[in-house]
Amino acid sequence: MKDPVLIKSFPNGITLHLDPETPFEDILKEIAFKFSEARNFFGKASMALSIEDRAVTEPEEIRILDAIRKNSDLNIICIVGKDEAANKNFIKALAHVEKKLSGDEDGQFFKGSLMNREVLETENSIIVLGDVYPGSAVISSRNVIILGGLYGEAYAGGNGCEGAFVAALEMEPERIKIGEYKYKPGRQSKWGIRDKIQPKIAYVKNKKIIFETLTKDLLSSF
Repeated sequence: MKDPVLIKSFPNGITLHLDPETPFEDILKEIAFKFSEARNFFGKASMALSIEDRAVTEPEEIRILDAIRKNSDLNIICIVGKDEAANKNFIKALAHVEKKLSGDEDGQFFKGSLMNREVLETENSIIVLGDVYPGSAVISSRNVIILGGLYGEAYAGGNGCEGAFVAALEMEPERIKIGEYKYKPGRQSKWGIRDKIQPKIAYVKNKKIIFETLTKDLLSSF
C-alpha cells in the first residue's frame, strides 16, 4: 500500500508528499502520527513547509498546519511554492529576522493567527508566527514582523521609534501606520488568493511609507 504521507527535508524547510487518492481525513491522521513520532527529531526549529503531489485548499492548508503544530514543537513560518530561488531568498531573510529579534531583550513572539477582529498590542518588537486576517490588527511601539500574511492592519513605531518597520511574507494590508505616517491601499486585494509569495518590508522614507522586497541585506540596514 502506498504511504499516504512522506516527509522530506530541504534547507530550512520540510516537504510533505501527499497521496492524492487518500481521503483527506486519513491524510490528517497520518500527518499527526508522523510528526508526533518525530517530535524529538525536529525539535523547536522554525521551518518553511512545502506541500506536493496533491492540490489542497486554503482550509485544508490550515488544518494541516494545525495538525503539525499540535503534534510537534516546530514553528511553521510559511508555506512555500515551487520557485526555489525566491524560496531560498525569503527563507534566508526570515532566518535573519528571527535571529536578530531573538537577540533583542525587548523582542517577543506570538504563535498563532489573528482573526475575528482580534488585536495584539505590545510595547516590544514582535514576530507573529501566523497570519493577520482582515479586521484584525497588530500594534507595536517598535517593529512588526509577520511570518505569514498581513491582510489586516499593522501599526509600528508607536513610541516615535525611528527606523521602525513592518515586514510580512505576504503584504496585502488593509492599513499600515509607522510612527505618524499612514498607508491605506486604494484598492483592496483578494487576500485569499496566494498565487505568489511576495515577502515585503514597509518603512518610512522621505516622509512617506514605501514598500520593498524583503531581503537579508535590506534588513541588515535597520
